[in-house]
Amino acid sequence: MRTFTLSDFDFDLPPDRVAQHPAAERSASRLLDGTGPGAIDRIFKDLPSLLRAGDLLVFNDTRVVKARLFGEKPTGGKLELLVERVLQDNEVVAHMKVSKKPQVGTALTMHGGFNATLLGRWPDEDGALFRLRFDNAANEDPYALMARCGHVPLPPYITHTDSSDDERRYQTVFARVPGAVAAPTAALHFDEALLDQLEARGVWRASVTLHVGAGTFQPVKTENIAEHAMHAERYEVPEATQRAIAEAKARGGRIVAVGTTTVRTLESWAKSGEARGDTRIFITPGFVFEHVDLLITNFHLPKSTLMMLVSAFAGYEHVMALYAHAIRERYRFFSYGDAMLLARQP
Repeated sequence: MRTFTLSDFDFDLPPDRVAQHPAAERSASRLLDGTGPGAIDRIFKDLPSLLRAGDLLVFNDTRVVKARLFGEKPTGGKLELLVERVLQDNEVVAHMKVSKKPQVGTALTMHGGFNATLLGRWPDEDGALFRLRFDNAANEDPYALMARCGHVPLPPYITHTDSSDDERRYQTVFARVPGAVAAPTAALHFDEALLDQLEARGVWRASVTLHVGAGTFQPVKTENIAEHAMHAERYEVPEATQRAIAEAKARGGRIVAVGTTTVRTLESWAKSGEARGDTRIFITPGFVFEHVDLLITNFHLPKSTLMMLVSAFAGYEHVMALYAHAIRERYRFFSYGDAMLLARQP
């Protein structure tokens, strides 16, 4: 079997192909149908005609929180926090952007009228993240403070500051469980009308939860991709979804994962036997998929772990050909961009 390196997943993307805003209508995005040997240009509203009665759509129901927070050190120096995880006792784990890291015990003054006390590194004293405790006079918990004071954590390649439109559109219509700092973007194309059409066609629905972390944008820095250390993300496969998958397979239905986060969740469950926990699963060509038959996904960053995942799923040569087609045909890329439909290679 071929040995892949980081350079194999690189491609040239003109900057104007990076979508800065969503399509005017969720389901009006374009859809590149790559389920066959070639590429067929469609729109996302065509999806019901591409699925069959008895197929099971599995969504990630995580909810993006307004996890980007701004404040100052006691010296007046500016800082930015990106909350990655909420712990117990009003503690959080966050990335910190600041010119000079403050000392443990420092109380940071955050915009919106609350303090964040630095407790240390996370998950240990050498960790890249920081553990902080949020406090304010009203005793609001971290989720309430982020909802009131935070900003939508738009990806680094989106250049505008977050707006009320981003609050609405960088969120799926079925978002339920708060905890993500990045949206499961393939699911952004679904609206209520499309979901109704899929239901009328006999397509079933189920959900998993994976709280997408900022590590999803972390670049792979090693040419030998086996040396890359994946970030941890929390996931859960509810019992109802486990039953729905078993029933769908029993009746000959296909498991359709909406987004790479759903793939990571289902295949983490398959590999570990654990229906909930933290996953660091790294899917590269040669990976054997156990649950997912079809994948709906957006277009991903060059040299990213997600490019490796889709190449593992649909075949490297096929995926690279689809990406070349998408660039020629001026598809819109990344979180607010267009989508593609892929079938698992034999």
